[in-house]
Amino acid sequence: MYLSDHDIKQAVKDGTITIRDFDLKRLGPVSYDVILDNDFIVTDVHNTPVIDPVKKIFPQTKEHHVKDGDEFYLFPGETVLGKVRDFVGSDAYLIQISGKSSLARVGLVVHNTAGLINPGHFLNLTLELSNINRVPLVLRPGMQIAQFVFSTLTSPVESNYKKVGRFSKNNWKHFQPAKKRKSLKK
Repeated sequence: MYLSDHDIKQAVKDGTITIRDFDLKRLGPVSYDVILDNDFIVTDVHNTPVIDPVKKIFPQTKEHHVKDGDEFYLFPGETVLGKVRDFVGSDAYLIQISGKSSLARVGLVVHNTAGLINPGHFLNLTLELSNINRVPLVLRPGMQIAQFVFSTLTSPVESNYKKVGRFSKNNWKHFQPAKKRKSLKK
């Protein structure tokens, strides 16, 4: 079940959801709009002949910092990593990232597959930004880029992301090896 605006406000107030810096103007009926930050990671196509995750061959990348007021051009067919300016997390709720329909209609995809924030993960979420249009898209730091929705759990989790998540310390450092998981007691 998704939280309503009333429930999101209450959870932020009582500390079961963390959103820094919470802005009531960005609260929708069942979601919270989040803002694009200034940093992007792009694949260096001239130094990346192939990507093979099974063999641990990852792309060579470059980080770009875009000042507030400046523009970042996302070219057709390109995927880059960006991040959300809002710091978010919860031990009690599952958080999901979703695109905004106005941006989806012009070809912007904000996450390819990694749309969940597990309980116990507190972070500035990394976005997988893709342009599926045939013309470049202009992205600007500070623009509303996506929205978070919050879901209740049927019971508390047994393995909190703080203990088992590979990106629990640094979400911006990519291609981390998975943490070894302890088997759950039956």
